[in-house]
Amino acid sequence: MSASILGHIGLDDLRDDLSGRDLAIIDQVAELRLMTARQIEAIHFAVGRHETASAGARASRRSLERLTRDRLLVRLQRRVGGVRAGSGSFVYALGPVGNRVLNRQQPRPRYREPSITFIDHTLAVAQLVVDVTAAARSGKFDLMVCQPEPRCWRTFTSISGPTVLRPDLFISLGVADYEKRWFVEVDKGSEHLPALLRKCRAYEAYYATGTEQANHGVFPRVCWVVPDERRATQLRSAIDADRHLTNPLFVVASTSHAIETMEGGRP
Repeated sequence: MSASILGHIGLDDLRDDLSGRDLAIIDQVAELRLMTARQIEAIHFAVGRHETASAGARASRRSLERLTRDRLLVRLQRRVGGVRAGSGSFVYALGPVGNRVLNRQQPRPRYREPSITFIDHTLAVAQLVVDVTAAARSGKFDLMVCQPEPRCWRTFTSISGPTVLRPDLFISLGVADYEKRWFVEVDKGSEHLPALLRKCRAYEAYYATGTEQANHGVFPRVCWVVPDERRATQLRSAIDADRHLTNPLFVVASTSHAIETMEGGRP
């Protein structure tokens, strides 16, 4: 049944039929905007909830087929890794019925296939959420807060007027007796360094207002997560050379070292 003709009674019945895990999947896909089948499986069908990894994978496939059939989720045409990667390569977004089930205030815009650049960046952010969730479950730290955009955005007044700072994520980790707070920017290496430095200056402008410090007692450090060590060296050098930036505010980590860096094991 389409979202446009699914009545209140039918919607209530559908909502009652959904498990807590179903709702958690729909809600997280809505928050992160896109997730692959493997990312959904890693968080919601991990070993521990199922006897084996293969049992979890089978349960994940069945659930995603059902959620897609009922238009709670929609499956993108593009697949990550191609057809040979199997069903784990499917990419999912919030469906029209899922939008109604979550009681979202704004109507879901008419669906259209997003650009490759958008998909790649959004899935990279989602993967970081998967990785930090897995690390927390393994006991490395407590995941206290993980806010994707736009919930993690900050509004402030700069010299150019009202400004919105748009991190990709805000993450708070409980490490031993400390809370480590991070604004996270995920870079796929497609933008020129001057664009990244402009974003750094936006953080610097927000830092100078003192608003975050007044509200929360501390300003989060900014972690740039970049594809590899070469890109990390380039960005770190550019930040160090910019006299308008408070250098200790910014940390740069390759994707493979992002969790270790945010935990505090790397500078």
